[in-house]
Amino acid sequence: MKPKICIVVSEFNGDITAEMQNSAIHKLQDEGLEDKYLKIIYVKGAFEIPYAISKLIKKYDGFIAVGCIIKGETPNFDFISQAITNGIMQLSILNKKPIGNAVITCLDKKQAKKRIYKGEEAAIAVVDVLNTLESF
Repeated sequence: MKPKICIVVSEFNGDITAEMQNSAIHKLQDEGLEDKYLKIIYVKGAFEIPYAISKLIKKYDGFIAVGCIIKGETPNFDFISQAITNGIMQLSILNKKPIGNAVITCLDKKQAKKRIYKGEEAAIAVVDVLNTLESF
């Protein structure tokens, strides 16, 4: 049975997240996942990603969280990044579903552009976990 995977994408820093989303989609297609098993959901910011996943958790076998947080002048960057990471991990463990974390945290746009491949890495992680655990 083919897994159903949902990619939840933050629209904030959309030039970066769009490329990360595309890298994840291409990797999933390379792995043989047909478009009918893939859903893309957009949220305004990365902070909304764990909530969106929590609402959809029963509908999909795995998720990929895509976001880009660039440090500003306040410590909000640290709080938001940690909250998202904790939320994603908690959802994954409690619901026993893989969630690939492609929410990047960078100091500037230049760093973010160098990390666009994180969408692909998160897709690989989700597919690998699903394939490994399918036999159990």
